[in-house]
Amino acid sequence: MRKFGLFFLLGNVLWFAACGGNGGGSSTVTSVQVSCSPSIINYSQTSQCSASVGGTGNFNTAVTWSASTGTISSSGLYTPPGAMNASIQVTVTATSVQNTSVAGTASITVNPVTATGNVAPIIVDSGPDGQEVNIGYTTVKLCVPGTQTCQTIDHIQVDTGSEGLRLVSSVVNQITLPLQNSLYECLVFADGYVWGPIATADVTVGGETASSVPVHLTIPAGSSPPVPGTCSSQTSGGNEGGTPSDLGANGILGVGPFQTDCGQYCVVDGAGCGSSSQPCVYYSCPGGQSCSGTDVSENQQVPNPVVLFTATGDNNGVLIQMPSLADSNNAGTNIQGSLIFGINTQSNNNLSLAANTYPIPDSTNNSGTIVAGDIITAFNGQTYPQSFIDSGSNGLFFLDASLLGIPVCSAGGSGPNWYCPNSPFTPTLTNQGQTNNGPTGSPVPVSVTIGNADSLFATNNTAYSTLGGPIASPCSTSGGTNPVCAFDFGLPFFYGRNVFTAIDQAPVQGAPTGPFFAY
Repeated sequence: MRKFGLFFLLGNVLWFAACGGNGGGSSTVTSVQVSCSPSIINYSQTSQCSASVGGTGNFNTAVTWSASTGTISSSGLYTPPGAMNASIQVTVTATSVQNTSVAGTASITVNPVTATGNVAPIIVDSGPDGQEVNIGYTTVKLCVPGTQTCQTIDHIQVDTGSEGLRLVSSVVNQITLPLQNSLYECLVFADGYVWGPIATADVTVGGETASSVPVHLTIPAGSSPPVPGTCSSQTSGGNEGGTPSDLGANGILGVGPFQTDCGQYCVVDGAGCGSSSQPCVYYSCPGGQSCSGTDVSENQQVPNPVVLFTATGDNNGVLIQMPSLADSNNAGTNIQGSLIFGINTQSNNNLSLAANTYPIPDSTNNSGTIVAGDIITAFNGQTYPQSFIDSGSNGLFFLDASLLGIPVCSAGGSGPNWYCPNSPFTPTLTNQGQTNNGPTGSPVPVSVTIGNADSLFATNNTAYSTLGGPIASPCSTSGGTNPVCAFDFGLPFFYGRNVFTAIDQAPVQGAPTGPFFAY
C-alpha cells in the first residue's frame, strides 16, 4: 500500500524507478562489478555469479551474461563445459543492457574431478574413520620401486606444514616395500608424534611421479622396536601413527616449503641428539632393537616428494585451491578442491593468482626468535614472528582466550580446544614476510573470522571456514624471551584463496627463489 501511495503522490518518476526504467529524466550506467561464488569449482559443479550495476539517475540495472567457455544462464548461473583433463580459467562477463559499452568481469577456475597432469583432487570429508572435520585428503599411488606392483591409497592428508610422505603401516597391505636397513624416524607434531621405519617406493600423485622415494611407515607404540624415550618425551601427546583413526588419515603428504624433513641438522647433529635443544629425529635400530640417534645424509631422509617431480619440471612448489564456503554457517560437506604442482610452470599455477608474496626464513636462528618457515602476524600492537600457514591444521589456532579476547567453549560443549564467541569474531590482523635477518616487505591486512564451535559442529558438516581454537593455553614464554604464542592459519584459511607454497632453493620463473608463501 505504501508504494502505491507514494506513486500517487510523486507520479511517474517513482513508478519508473521502481520498475527499473530510465524515463522521467536522464540516466547513465557507469560501472558493472561481477562476483562469482564459488570461484574455484570442478567440472561437476556450478558457480553463481551476480552483477552490481552503478550509475546516475533512474538507470537500468539489467545485464546480459556471457562466458569464455561453458554456459551461463540469464540469472548468472555458470556451468562448465564437458569434463577435460586440465584446469581452465574462465572469464565471465556481465554487460549493461542500457549501455553495452559498460561491462564487468570475474574469473572462475575449473579443475578436473580426477587426477590428471599436475592436478590432484582434494576432498574435505569425514575421513577414513568418519569422525574428522577440516582435513583435506588426496590419493597417492605407491609402487615397489621399478615395478608395476602397486597400491593406491586414498585419504592421505595434504600438509603444507611438513615435508615427506608418511603412511600408516597397516594401510600398506597389498605390497611389500623395501626397508632402508635399520633406519627409523620420530617426527613430532603439535599434538603428538609418529614413529616407524623408512621404506622406499615409487610415488604417483595426480599425474606426477617420483622414483625411489624414501617414505615413512608409521607403527603403533606397542610394536617392535619400542618407541625410544628420546622420541616420546618430546611431546605431551601420544603416538598418532598407529592407526588411521589415531592419525585422522591413512597417511600424510607433506608438501611444505623445504626439500627434506630434517636437512643439514640431521646430517651433522643427528647422532648427538637427546636434549631439548637437540631433539632426535632419525634412529639406527640394528635388528629392530637398541635404537639410538644417528646422522643421516639428505638423500636418505624423507623428502618432499614434489622436488622429485623432475620429469615435468613441476617441482618448485604447490598451489592449493579451495572454494569459498558460502552457506549461512560458512560450512559445507565433502568440499572439493585441488592440489596443483609447480609454480609458474603451467597455465594453471601462475603466481598472479596470488595478491602478495611472503618470504620465509630457511633456517632457525640460535635464539629461536626466527624460526624456519614462519611469517610475522601482528595483532593488537604485538607481533608474533612464529606464525605459520599450515593446511595440516584443521582450525585457525590463535593465541589463547585471554590474548585473543574471546571465550573457549564449555566442557559440556565442544570443549576448551575450540573458541565459542557469542558472535562471529573478526580480529584485525596483518601478515608480513621475514628472512633469516628479520622482517621484509610491508605488513598486509588479512581477513579471517572465528565462529562459535558449538554452533558449527551442530550442523554436522565436514568443512568449516570459521572454526578456531587456542594454539596454547595459556600462552607462555620459552627461555624467558621467546614467545611460543602464535597464529596458525590452518585449513579454514585456505577456503576461497589460492595459497602457494614455494620450496627452498627452488627457482620460480619471474619470482623470488623459495621458500615463500603467497596468497
